[in-house]
Amino acid sequence: MAVSKTTHPGPNLHLSPEHKMIRQAARDFAQKEIAPIAAEFDESGEFPTETIRKMGEMGFMGIEVPEEYGGAGMDTMAYVLALEEICKADAAHGTIMSVNNSS
Repeated sequence: MAVSKTTHPGPNLHLSPEHKMIRQAARDFAQKEIAPIAAEFDESGEFPTETIRKMGEMGFMGIEVPEEYGGAGMDTMAYVLALEEICKADAAHGTIMSVNNSS
């Protein structure tokens, strides 16, 4: 079988200033608020109510929902960037975020 020399451009992964901002905000929040308490909640089995509430206040819950319906009105790339940073700190918080953003 011959290999084609034709290349196909991949997705555009150049981040806009807004995408960089949401990624940094999520990273800062995750490292400051989630990472220090993640193991504690894993051990206790309690629900991390306070950090989840703060994630909602930051717009991470319903991130792709239009603003007129109470969401942040951002795109899928913003969602993925924020989710990645939250998951780096704690998969449980990331799972809660992903469920709250599913449609």
